[in-house]
Amino acid sequence: MTWVEAIVLGIVQGLTEFLPVSSSGHLRITSALFFNRDAGASFTAVTQLGTEAAVLIYFAKDIWRIVRTWVVGLFDRSVRASLDYRMGWYVIVGTIPIGIFGLLFKDQIRTAGRNLYLISFTLIFFALVLAFAEYWGRQTRTLENFRMRDGVVMGFAQAMALIPGVSRSGGTLTAGLLLNLTRETAARYSFLLAIPAVVISGVFSLPDVFEPSAPGTAAPSTAQMAVATLIAFVIGYAAIAWLLRYVAHHTLYLFVLYRVALGSLVLCLLLTGVLSPT
Repeated sequence: MTWVEAIVLGIVQGLTEFLPVSSSGHLRITSALFFNRDAGASFTAVTQLGTEAAVLIYFAKDIWRIVRTWVVGLFDRSVRASLDYRMGWYVIVGTIPIGIFGLLFKDQIRTAGRNLYLISFTLIFFALVLAFAEYWGRQTRTLENFRMRDGVVMGFAQAMALIPGVSRSGGTLTAGLLLNLTRETAARYSFLLAIPAVVISGVFSLPDVFEPSAPGTAAPSTAQMAVATLIAFVIGYAAIAWLLRYVAHHTLYLFVLYRVALGSLVLCLLLTGVLSPT
């Protein structure tokens, strides 16, 4: 992997991780379009450690309060009715689906799941699902109304993002809107829900990222991986603040249009032979 490639992909990861546009899909497309190869699923997983570090810092007070209350609540019944205690369980239970499906389909995610035809389709199809959720959802429910059912449904929606092009944040936002949650509520839970899964995935992918086994993939050096992850952290931190402000006052139709346009462009490039699907 070249330094330009590592820096560009770090920027792309930071810009797209929290937006409902699929960071893994963008990394795959960027690698194919500008560098004529695939950085690999492991590279994506490790750079996500940078963006998740941004989440940990941005929501540090909330995370600490939830963790502390959850631990206390294991022994003290008096705090179990609190939102923070319940949120701890919502995140734990909501993480289970992506853990199970990630283990079951690990090989497919790293190979067939990175086909550009599949990515172009998922970008377009799930953009339309997001548009429907934006139009249909009443957005009457806040975090105070959040229930275990919501955590489970959004957990399964997050698991769908194992397929590049679906988008983890896009899937969870879509599910949240269909559950009549406000956009800001769905976004905040989405950030918290991602932490366990992304951190565990990134840590377990560390040994693989420097020796990608799939043909046509590019292995970064330790320094390149560190720089790409740091860039993703810095840009990702800014993206969190921007997205929370944006969803509080705007619809998600802008992202719908962008996803359809990008998916259509990739499909055209595939059909004309400019890009190879694998």
